[in-house]
Amino acid sequence: MKRTNQFVVRPRSEQDRELLHELLDASASLWNELTFERRQQYFDGESVWDTADYRKQYVGVLGSATAQQLIRKSKSAWNSFFSLKGKGEHCSPPGYWGNEEDGRTLRTYVRNDQYTLELGKRSRLEIPVGKELKAKYDHTGRLRLEVAGIPKWDGKQGRLELYYDEASDQFRAFQPVTIDTSRQDSPLADETAALDIGANNIVACTTATGQQYLYEGRGLFERFRETTREIARLQSKLREGRYSSSRIRRLYRRRTRRRDHAMDALARDLVERLYDEGVSTVYVGDLTDVLETHWSVRTNAKTHNFWAFRAFIDRLACTAEEFGMAVEVRSEAWTSQECPSCGSTEDTTRRQDTLTCSCGFEGHADLVASETFLRRHETDVPRPMARPVRFEWDGHDWSEIPHSHESPKEARTNRSILHT
Repeated sequence: MKRTNQFVVRPRSEQDRELLHELLDASASLWNELTFERRQQYFDGESVWDTADYRKQYVGVLGSATAQQLIRKSKSAWNSFFSLKGKGEHCSPPGYWGNEEDGRTLRTYVRNDQYTLELGKRSRLEIPVGKELKAKYDHTGRLRLEVAGIPKWDGKQGRLELYYDEASDQFRAFQPVTIDTSRQDSPLADETAALDIGANNIVACTTATGQQYLYEGRGLFERFRETTREIARLQSKLREGRYSSSRIRRLYRRRTRRRDHAMDALARDLVERLYDEGVSTVYVGDLTDVLETHWSVRTNAKTHNFWAFRAFIDRLACTAEEFGMAVEVRSEAWTSQECPSCGSTEDTTRRQDTLTCSCGFEGHADLVASETFLRRHETDVPRPMARPVRFEWDGHDWSEIPHSHESPKEARTNRSILHT
């Protein structure tokens, strides 16, 4: 059984911080160079596996084992791409981790036998660095990082993912561990769940156990738009012939990373809740056609600029895999228009978050869609009776909105459980 520890790591000095930053930046550089070569070969109709030896090129900075882990991660991403493509699904080849000018996504992967995590009153993480960094910083070759908090799970450790979160200015780590099944703290997983994906409400989820979750995205999108407006204002002040500046590039980078941080946190929060519900399979609606047909300016800003659907599904699938859960992308046609009471799609009307039907039904449109979507794949699904659990992004975590707090927005959500 797999679990994942999440924790913050802290360099012990400014020099260690610079070293770690350079290590992650070199990892992003390796990934981007390898991705560029493989994309070029793919679009030229050649084999993507015949590439230069990037392990040798980066062994001095990253060390042989870490460089090899990044190459294997790239291979896994391409294998997943070809698998989806072979099933006829709409997907794109693996992409880049940003660029040097606008900022890279700083991330690396460390093989399970190449790092040590010592827990106690002064927990610490040790990772290897290459000979070039060792010489440049007069270092021992093993970078020691302080660990904030105590990781929850103890077991056979897997490959460590380490990345820099610019939004919080912190280095974070994900450590998969395999623990004995006798320590399982939830029922055997055999339940299902379905997700309705959107922009106003990023995820509406219904489980076969009768639970519902709603992750609201309006506040997150408005912060995204505020940064977009500031970018536009600064661009209007540029001299003729100029299209960007250091400040504009920083804003672009900050906007993207804040969004990605929220989406990563959502995927993990949701998967952990589904695991506790005993879910083994998650059905996700395929938004390919939706993303291609939206036309309004505001909707395009959400579906194309703000909403990175494929990236979110990839992160969701990777996180679910850590918990032994499968993610299946299926068509969700008409689920947002179908009345769960009478089954009509012609007599329903959607107004913002509310779906109404001439038969008298009224409920939260996205939650209803996720319930209908689930029923298409599972015949024995109980009608949700508990109050939906709602979450909003506070800039750091997805926080549950207290049930005692009433507002017009919550009142509309409450109606999603009234199927009369």
